[in-house]
Amino acid sequence: QVQLVESGGGLVQPGGSLRLSCAASGSGFSINVMGWYRQAPGNQRELVAEITSGGSTNYVDSVKGRFTISRDNAQNTVDLQMNSLEPEDTAVYYCYAKIRMNGVSYLLSFWGQGTQVTVSS
Repeated sequence: QVQLVESGGGLVQPGGSLRLSCAASGSGFSINVMGWYRQAPGNQRELVAEITSGGSTNYVDSVKGRFTISRDNAQNTVDLQMNSLEPEDTAVYYCYAKIRMNGVSYLLSFWGQGTQVTVSS
């Protein structure tokens, strides 16, 4: 069984920074894509950023230039450095991973439990 555990959320003032981390635990798998989604109250869950095992990245337009996603393939971890935070970034942030279990040809999606990020003065 694969588990994703997030850390690093909290309360920060506008213009501040936070770093989110996510670690995948378990055995018998390889990770294709890792990334972060977020969901604000009353909104749909949206992709924030994702990174492939080869290091290619994709960001939602609203965070480009402010957020940076990085990944350690050996440790099965993904981080999201968030700078110049705005109140509109307030949401629950979810780590996710597209994983191939050994002996299985298709990818499975796994999610973390979510971590709250609040940007407020």
